[in-house]
Amino acid sequence: MNRFILICLAICMLLLTSCGEKGTFVSIETEFGNMKVKLFDETPKHRDNFVKLAGEGFFDDLLFHRVIPGFMVQGGDPDSKTAAPDRPLGQGGPGYTIPAEFNNDLIHLKGMLSAARQSDQVNPKKESSGSQFYIVQGKPAQDGLLNNIETQKAFKYTAEQRAAYKEIGGTPFLDRDYTVFGQVVEGLDVIDKIAAVQTNKALGDRPVKDVKMTVKVLK
Repeated sequence: MNRFILICLAICMLLLTSCGEKGTFVSIETEFGNMKVKLFDETPKHRDNFVKLAGEGFFDDLLFHRVIPGFMVQGGDPDSKTAAPDRPLGQGGPGYTIPAEFNNDLIHLKGMLSAARQSDQVNPKKESSGSQFYIVQGKPAQDGLLNNIETQKAFKYTAEQRAAYKEIGGTPFLDRDYTVFGQVVEGLDVIDKIAAVQTNKALGDRPVKDVKMTVKVLK
C-alpha cells in the first residue's frame, strides 16, 4: 500500500465518518466543475443552517468574492448576487450569526468547508457568519508551525493530524478560531482552479471575472 493511500486512510479515520456515504451532502456547482461536500454532524447548527439556506436557493448565483491562492476561496455574501464589478464585497449576510462549534477533530485541511466571521475585536465569541463560508486550499505545514500553534492555542495535534497537514496541506493557524463544518469529498481540483483566477487586491481579492455558484442539497 503506497504512502498516498495510507495518508488518505489516516484522514478518513481522523475525520470520523466523513469518508462514508451516510450523512448530509451538498453540491457546490461552478463553471470550473462541481464540488461534493459532506456536512459534519459534529457541527449541527452550521450543518442545519447551510442545508436550510441551500434548500431556499439562497446561495444560487452568489459569487466566490474573495480568492487568495495558497489560502482559501470565500463566498456566501448575498450582496454579491447583483454587485457591480467595481464593488468590494464581504459584509453581507442573512441578518444573524451562528454560535461557534469548535471540534479538535475537525481541522483546516485542504478541502475543508469553514464559516467566515467578523474579527475578534467586534466578535469575541467567534460567532460565525450566517451565510459566508470559505473552502481551504492552504499549503503543507511543518512541525515548527504546528508546534507554535499548539503553544499559542493550548491544544495538541494528533500524529495523524500532523501527517495530514504535512501531506495534504491546509491553514492550521485558523484552527480553534473558525468553525470547520464540512469537507469536499469530490472535486478538490475545483478549489485549485478557482484559486488560480486573476483577482483585484484593491477590491479585497475579488476575482476580476465573476465566479458564480449554485448550491444544492443532495438527497
